[in-house]
Amino acid sequence: MALAGCKIIKTPTAEETAQSAVGGFDPDRMVGEIWDSKVVPYLDRKAGPFSEVAALAASNLEAAGAKYGHKEKQGNAPWTFAARLSGTIVKAETKSRSAYVEVDADGDGKADARVQIGPAIRGTAIRDSLDFVNFNEFKNQIEWAQYGKAFNTLVNGLVLEKLPRDQLVGKKLDAVGAYPAPAKGQLPLFVPVQLTVAG
Repeated sequence: MALAGCKIIKTPTAEETAQSAVGGFDPDRMVGEIWDSKVVPYLDRKAGPFSEVAALAASNLEAAGAKYGHKEKQGNAPWTFAARLSGTIVKAETKSRSAYVEVDADGDGKADARVQIGPAIRGTAIRDSLDFVNFNEFKNQIEWAQYGKAFNTLVNGLVLEKLPRDQLVGKKLDAVGAYPAPAKGQLPLFVPVQLTVAG
């Protein structure tokens, strides 16, 4: 099945959402409070050059995970890697809400990674790359999912909304961010926490 890596997360009822609000659970505020002091410095420190991270992950996934990655100890979560990506944009899809650019990091003219530029960001790579956040600190799967989404919302507002959307192909991209170990033959799906496009 193609959906083997997906988790079904039920949509919270209005009552559950209200209970979360009453209980003081505010994922956007929680993420905002740690973003500049913990999240960005942690990823900046942990990130290896993308080509090194990808090469090590291809030859020894556990070693790459120990050096550049993180995964929840429970269950069968994939490794999520912190990386520093630099390269040339070779493709841009900016019409959909899940916009992205594909980046050639090694100069061969072919895409090595797909960088999500929002506003809709798939997955929870930022949350999953952090070793100081933990599923067990949350009441349930719904709160954990909302927390993961709050990282995407914040990065979109702080970093991605300001990005130009026109004539991106051929420009140079520099980013620090995270991506889950991709399925065989798939491009890594990179979520940036810092991103510049120039040229």
